[in-house]
Amino acid sequence: MDFLIAAIITIVGISTPILLAGLGELVVEKSGVLNLGVEGMMLVGAIAGFAATVLTGNPWLGVIGAAIAGALAASLFGFFVLTLNSNQVATGLALTIFGTGLSSLIGLSFVGRIVPQFGSVFPPELARDPLLKVVFGYSPVVYFALIMVFAVGWFLKSTRAGLILRAVGENDLSAHSIGYSVIGVRYAAVAFGGAMAGIGGAYFSMVITPMWAERMTAGRGWIALALVVFAGWRAGRLLVGAIFFGVLMWMELNAKAGGLSFLSFAQYIPSQFWAAMPYLMTVVVLTLISMRDRVGLNAPACLGKPFLPAT
Repeated sequence: MDFLIAAIITIVGISTPILLAGLGELVVEKSGVLNLGVEGMMLVGAIAGFAATVLTGNPWLGVIGAAIAGALAASLFGFFVLTLNSNQVATGLALTIFGTGLSSLIGLSFVGRIVPQFGSVFPPELARDPLLKVVFGYSPVVYFALIMVFAVGWFLKSTRAGLILRAVGENDLSAHSIGYSVIGVRYAAVAFGGAMAGIGGAYFSMVITPMWAERMTAGRGWIALALVVFAGWRAGRLLVGAIFFGVLMWMELNAKAGGLSFLSFAQYIPSQFWAAMPYLMTVVVLTLISMRDRVGLNAPACLGKPFLPAT
């Protein structure tokens, strides 16, 4: 029972940053924009949240700082893609490189420092019970991620603003012809996606490993990007997919540590294979998106295409 409880808590923790970044990218892609800079935005959010928490001593301000930093990084991407009509794939990759370098540069001043932890959302007595800990023993960011799953799903399906966003992603020219600001909607979606990725990155530096290390997201942004496609651009499936990836990562860690005898074969898989997996997933995702009409992928019709209104 102790092993099962520890496994569930670990899997939920591993899944949370992927879920947060994936939800943000889901909204971005629903608007018709493909942002491959999720990894870079997560790293920018990780260092911004860590730095804000160290300087203020308040982890909540750290989360807000991470969201703002992620949104600003995403807005920079939006300026090039939406205003200057640059290539979305190339610009997204450039954002990842930029975010990786910027986070490493800023992080030099915070090496070796530790951030204060979040307080418990529920009474501490509940988290002390072994069984109740599975429900009440998580960081507040975990509960925020779960709430956002339902909030994003409800927004896209049941609100007028969500309908407009989906219309922009499916047929931007039609949405433009009836008076909706395609660029404005996409800017808002891109900023939201950046904020969610920033919070996901801050979860690494503030909860999973409450001290700074370069490239601590370890390719999770690429996994979040792939997860959106594999979930069919649906929030509920995104939650299931995030948990599935969390289980796989937990199995890998335990197999390599020799904790699960029936997974001992994973010890013989080269570590370079696991390091390459996020990038292989990205190649698969881009291939599927380019072949969406042939494979029947339920992708937004304008995904990755620049908005070129008729003059």
